[in-house]
Amino acid sequence: MKKIRIEDAVGTVLAHDITRIVPGKFKGVGFIKGHIVKKEDIPKLLELGKQFLYVLDLKEGEVHEDDAAIRIARAISGKNLDWTQPKEGKSNIVAHTKGLLKINVEGLLKINRLGDIIISTLKTNFSCEKETTVAATRIIPLTIDEDRIQDFERIAVKYNPILQVLPYRKMHVGIIITGSEIYNGLIQDESDHYVAAKIKHYGSEVVKKIYVLDDATKISQAIRELKDIGCDLIITTGGLSVDPDDVTRLGVKASGAEVISYGSPILPGAMFLYALFESTPVIGLPACVYYYPTTVYDIFLPRILAGEVISRDDIAELGHGGLCMNCKTCHYPVCPFGK
Repeated sequence: MKKIRIEDAVGTVLAHDITRIVPGKFKGVGFIKGHIVKKEDIPKLLELGKQFLYVLDLKEGEVHEDDAAIRIARAISGKNLDWTQPKEGKSNIVAHTKGLLKINVEGLLKINRLGDIIISTLKTNFSCEKETTVAATRIIPLTIDEDRIQDFERIAVKYNPILQVLPYRKMHVGIIITGSEIYNGLIQDESDHYVAAKIKHYGSEVVKKIYVLDDATKISQAIRELKDIGCDLIITTGGLSVDPDDVTRLGVKASGAEVISYGSPILPGAMFLYALFESTPVIGLPACVYYYPTTVYDIFLPRILAGEVISRDDIAELGHGGLCMNCKTCHYPVCPFGK
């Protein structure tokens, strides 16, 4: 790069985008990289606070910010991600499918500790839509040494992929509704609205619902029935209890499933149950899912539908960030809950 006085810049080629900001109204490119400076541009550039300009004069071994941004974006992008052409030295990384964002946090930290290279991301396990911008990257200076880029690329290879999106699988889901009040028709079953609708949102399908009394044997039989017809996910609803004789938990255990976690440090959702029947996840939903718009169910459902096997540690770690703020208007997942 070569630094010259603005008065001497006519006829030179801009080495980078120049940002224009109108407070509260506009932020974007005022002059693009490659623009040939004209005499009439000088007053506008001065208004942007530019008394000096950088023009292209790359030395051997120097990498321009736009080229660096592309190399960084390409190196960190795994499955189901694309990147944009740089604007103002920054490249965005965009999901090209609906799915679960997974980030190698250790690798990301090592890269951001290098200096001069930055990668900003959404939180890992963010449930993203198609075309969601999940990350952005750039270098801090206008140019960077090739050796620094190669140092970065070695880290990116070691921790590959730094970023990826796991698409949601189209699962067949079975639901077991427990409780005499619903079984006997005293109250209406609301699971379609509060449970099944969220399954449908992620592209999966409820293939069968079974209604049973609060009886461990009946619950275990229903779980085995749903397993036998090929359900990929089995959900029990009706509320779990702190009582050690809670029939839902006993029914899950009696079915042959292994209970991985009973209880979670997440509110709402403390009485959440997660089990595995061979490779089939079985989850027990507490009654809070029928009241609160966002609960433990919203945290783990997308992860399960993306094919993740949840561990006891995965659940325990969410105590940090597991308290819902119960906002008047819920903006989940664009909030700290479950992050």
